[in-house]
Amino acid sequence: MSVSAEPSTSLLRIENVSRTFRMGEVEVHALHDINLTIESGEFLVILGPSGSGKSTLLNLIGGMDRPTTGHLWHYEDDLATMTDDELTDYRREKVGFIFQFYNLVPTLTAYENVQVATELVRDAIRPDEALAMVGLEDRAEHFPSQLSGGEQQRVAIARALAKRPEIILADEPTGALDLEMARSVLSILQRLNRDKGLTTILITHNAGIAEIAERDIRLVSGHIAESRVNTHVIPASEVTW
Repeated sequence: MSVSAEPSTSLLRIENVSRTFRMGEVEVHALHDINLTIESGEFLVILGPSGSGKSTLLNLIGGMDRPTTGHLWHYEDDLATMTDDELTDYRREKVGFIFQFYNLVPTLTAYENVQVATELVRDAIRPDEALAMVGLEDRAEHFPSQLSGGEQQRVAIARALAKRPEIILADEPTGALDLEMARSVLSILQRLNRDKGLTTILITHNAGIAEIAERDIRLVSGHIAESRVNTHVIPASEVTW
């Protein structure tokens, strides 16, 4: 792994990052010169409409893509210059992913969906313990089709937690849920961040969700248009839109 000339105590440090995609003869500039520092234990919401670059930024932080230019430091290691094997290790050991549409295996029970993740790491949380952390210990033997949308998302959170990650990356985790279910899911994320110190980065187009986080940034056309520290964090049970 590449080592920074300026060691940092910050969990993540994004320096002058841009990401360009080529579509035929056209270049699409998804991110432009992004600079951002994320501390361990922080809850950060990244806001922006479709096409603003927020998913691209999340993919870079999660080691699923590399920047076209710039550096993305995880402590002293630069994700931009890691090998494919090093990025795989980073994703497996450091990052828990939560997606909008759950990505559960339909032929596996809730327990088995979580168990799949525990087999990828050395010091995993037992599937039953992870399900208990999201209040689903009594639904362990149910298949995804037997669970509500909110319950499926909670299984997805348990699956991410079971790896004992440093970072939770949540990509529109409430986008397919009604308000009541969304509050339930957001409450779990907020509690895990508060009680476990689990660094949480959540992307959404919904500005109301930013009120549950310590800080939010707003992306517009691949630029950070605004960065705000939230001086009045509300419980996720009170979020509305």
